[in-house]
Amino acid sequence: MITHLRSRIRRFTFRPLPPAELLISRMANNDLTADDDVDSIHEGMQFPTEEEMLTLRRVSDKIPWSAYLIAVVELAERFSVNLYFRSSVVFVNYIQQPLPPGSRTGAGGANGQSGALGAGQQMSTGLTTFYQFWAYICPIAGAYIADTYWGRYKTICWSVAVAMLGHLIMIISSIPGIIGSRASLGVFILSLVVTSTGTGGFKSNVSPLVAEQYRITKCYIATTSSGERVIVDPAMTTTRIYMYFYLFINIGALIGQIGMVYAEKYVGYWLAYTLPTVVFCISPLVLWYGRSRYRRSPPQGSVLPAALHIWRYAQRGRWSWNPYKTIKNLTSDDFWESAKPSKQVGEKPRWMTFDDQWVDEVRRGFKACGVFVWFPLYWLCYNQLNNNLVSQAATMTTNGLPNDVLSNLDPLALIIFIPICDLVIYPALARAGIRFTSLKKIAWGFGTAAASMIWAAVVQYYIYKTDPCGHYAATCVDADQNPLVSPLNVWIQSGSYLLIAFSEIFASITGLEYAFTKAPTNMRSLVMSAFLFTSAVSAAIGEAFVSLSLDPLLVWNYAISAILAGVGGLLFWIVVRKLDKEEDKLNNLANGHFVEELGLNPL
Repeated sequence: MITHLRSRIRRFTFRPLPPAELLISRMANNDLTADDDVDSIHEGMQFPTEEEMLTLRRVSDKIPWSAYLIAVVELAERFSVNLYFRSSVVFVNYIQQPLPPGSRTGAGGANGQSGALGAGQQMSTGLTTFYQFWAYICPIAGAYIADTYWGRYKTICWSVAVAMLGHLIMIISSIPGIIGSRASLGVFILSLVVTSTGTGGFKSNVSPLVAEQYRITKCYIATTSSGERVIVDPAMTTTRIYMYFYLFINIGALIGQIGMVYAEKYVGYWLAYTLPTVVFCISPLVLWYGRSRYRRSPPQGSVLPAALHIWRYAQRGRWSWNPYKTIKNLTSDDFWESAKPSKQVGEKPRWMTFDDQWVDEVRRGFKACGVFVWFPLYWLCYNQLNNNLVSQAATMTTNGLPNDVLSNLDPLALIIFIPICDLVIYPALARAGIRFTSLKKIAWGFGTAAASMIWAAVVQYYIYKTDPCGHYAATCVDADQNPLVSPLNVWIQSGSYLLIAFSEIFASITGLEYAFTKAPTNMRSLVMSAFLFTSAVSAAIGEAFVSLSLDPLLVWNYAISAILAGVGGLLFWIVVRKLDKEEDKLNNLANGHFVEELGLNPL
């Protein structure tokens, strides 16, 4: 029986488990202390006092090499057209523009416009938005499977296999003889569904896996080569890991998009979709090579039902017919206290197989999900990169430049500015005594995203003012059906892409970091999927704005996105500024302990 119990124990530190019967007994008495969380990786470290936490400068630690190995997998994924939807800029021309006269591959040549289906801008925006929506719904299932049954590594491997199938279907939709036909549209939509389904298992698991390669969880004191005593902050190290993780995936995005758009323009879509498929084959090879080198977390069992039990249990007696009173009760500081085992009088509920510290972890995870509620307003701006800004470029003077190549300014800017932020800007702020916390970064991300949409709205206004067809620039052609465009140079779009890149550094990267650091240790994939789900919500909202994604309403499309992000960012900061003061406390919670309910049945 004891052997059976040991197999059901879920312990969230790195040292060997204590005897199962001792752990269960101590959980029942709630006498597990912070000493239980000092494992072998933390032995010999000097931990800072409260005063030192306030006065010493904070720095990040070194990034484990295994994290870079996982980032290579993500680089190959980002190169491909599927798992990160920004590469779908190639889809815009494929869906929107018709097959060029005399072309059997969709290539437009130096002076022509590439295309295949000729379904128009609304269909293009609708399908790419659906692609994004489905790609960010599926991570919830992938996260649940990983946390409960398979673990992250196995889930990622199977997801890569599904995604590879989607790549092959996409190539079939673009080969000569099929491209441009009704069958081409059906096969292409099928490929979107299959690839985004594979995305579900990948997205929600690769981000936690890369950050888990760094094992230290507590701040400790170190001395620099200059003799300065500093605090090595695991939260800052996680930030750095995700910044360089994002750098790797944007290297893949930049190389992939440039290669794909030129293949689309001069050879055809079959090559544009084959190139990333070939590079995508790197992923399973690297995963196989690292199978014994990655630090992997095993599946943790049915923790989600327990977390939901806690949330529901904490609501007891807090509902009222008075809405104001109900909201006040549900958001009070002591909301989670009544769900702690130590607060129970008499016999505890059968499902309460955890300690007080795990309740604190669950509280932190729910707080993170509350932060994510605001992100759909941010993604509304970001998503313009994938469809409408590409379409906007097609109405301007490109001088032979593919209209979808300019979007590469975004990953290029990220590749340049991520190291600058990590090595120059963030350390300078720290030396000046300015704590640029995660929630402050996110608020700034909303502001820069709004600024990028203001830039796009102004550009669109002048396109309408200078285009030969006025407010119908997207469909402007001469008597021979050759496109007529505005004399404005396409490079004036640059401001939008650069501002969006800065917003990603502040909001998108920080969102990944926040999801990892604030999730309960055994629910990291699920909380990460909650963050990714905000993109699906944004895509659903974006579907409601598809009617604005055509002439003559495009100025309103960008302006409304800017207003929603700007106002949303302001309200976001008003709501979370109190939570921002808890940053250190939340990052340094003691690890909780959880035992599956089934494992306790014999007792």
